[in-house]
Amino acid sequence: MPTTPAYAATSAASPLAPFSIERRDPGPREVLIDILYCGVCHSDIHQARDEWGGSIFPMVPGHEIVGRVAAAGPEVTKHAVGDVVGVGCFVDSCRHCAQCEAGEEQYCAEGMTGTYNSRERGTGAPTYGGYSTRITVNEDYVLRIPDGIPLERAAPLLCAGITTYSPLRHYGLKAGDRLGVVGLGGLGHMAVKFGKAMGAEVTMLSTSESKRQDAEELGAHAFAATRDPETFKRLRGHFDFIIDSVSAPHDYNAYLSLLKVDGTMVLLGVPDQPVPLAAGALIMQRRRLGGSLIGGIRETQEMLDFCAAHGIASDVEVIDIADINTAYERMLRGDVRYRFVIDTASLSPAS
Repeated sequence: MPTTPAYAATSAASPLAPFSIERRDPGPREVLIDILYCGVCHSDIHQARDEWGGSIFPMVPGHEIVGRVAAAGPEVTKHAVGDVVGVGCFVDSCRHCAQCEAGEEQYCAEGMTGTYNSRERGTGAPTYGGYSTRITVNEDYVLRIPDGIPLERAAPLLCAGITTYSPLRHYGLKAGDRLGVVGLGGLGHMAVKFGKAMGAEVTMLSTSESKRQDAEELGAHAFAATRDPETFKRLRGHFDFIIDSVSAPHDYNAYLSLLKVDGTMVLLGVPDQPVPLAAGALIMQRRRLGGSLIGGIRETQEMLDFCAAHGIASDVEVIDIADINTAYERMLRGDVRYRFVIDTASLSPAS
């Protein structure tokens, strides 16, 4: 098994640093991928610092992976050597529960196998993610990256992209609907792009007036500053659909009041403490409050194809792996537009 350069956290208190891992040669239905780019997700920080509990160290984060197939097992039919492919948030699942059979492996009854900070089915070995130069994955959990999407801008689609695309599809956003997007970050900027491409009238709802120009440049039809109490009076009952991408605690009831009768609000962010919810905010206008995780392999491929057809990609800042700890601190300050992406060539000893 070849030694693979990587960056890892060896404990919750340690910065990420150079590390070596072993990637197995591909089995009969596996592909070995040379990683070209890996996006940096906020969940990488949570898990590398054990903020959600249960972290496995040493940890090599990264689940927004784009690369090129370097080798394929003899039974592989979906991908060939030289293909440009992607790997998202999971690399395996039970394959036989109702959710897996429905193509929604992210909700596997036995739990999906995460691309990192998880354990392989069968061996129990820890999984290591995309802050590395190679990864070996079963072909069924590998995506095809369509032509036309810049590869560095495709990487965040494997998490931030599908996280926003899936609820818009599942809960039925329609052309002509009024869509509010709460929070302009890695998720929010993708929700704006998808909403516009799906024909919705998109309004960015942000606490920061400084985000107005960014929202307009991304394609939002309107902007509303939510620190202004008048915003909630003016937009009461205005939206058919709200995507809430904010992880900081905030008042769900205030945003629910912005929905029409039968309107839907979907939560994507996970606050670190419970948020009070008034039943009347739902009952009085027959509103729905839902949640969504990522998407299955089939839907993620659909999303990638949709992006290629509509000229959609993530807005990114490409960094060298040596800058990853600085990037984490900048992410915590909101100082990125809108996703860091590691150029894994910077992991090469010659770089």
